[in-house]
Amino acid sequence: MALQGAKILLVEDEALVAMLLEDMLADEGCDVVATAPRLTEALAYAESLEFDLAILDLNLAGENTFPVAEALSARNKPFVFATGYGAGGLPPEWRDRPTLQKPFTATDVSRVLGELLAEAGR
Repeated sequence: MALQGAKILLVEDEALVAMLLEDMLADEGCDVVATAPRLTEALAYAESLEFDLAILDLNLAGENTFPVAEALSARNKPFVFATGYGAGGLPPEWRDRPTLQKPFTATDVSRVLGELLAEAGR
């Protein structure tokens, strides 16, 4: 499996979506190192934890996660936005980033994260 052993930072405020993603990732052999439901927590994790890639819900309790995306970019950590709006819902400066369109399937998650890890050379 391409994702086997990958360490993932999960940024998601909907508990059911977070649990679903955690299960999907566990099935792929990933290790979720942390789940952040709020922006301040997500930003702290993005700046300090060690992980291979991150999944960012675009909106956390009404706050967008672009500051987290900026922190990840500064650390050269790959990430994917998870959003119901798709790439078209992102501002122009972020539209080149991979996107998981909600609702997504386990196959979608595996494909997008596998591509992201391959691009990162893992």
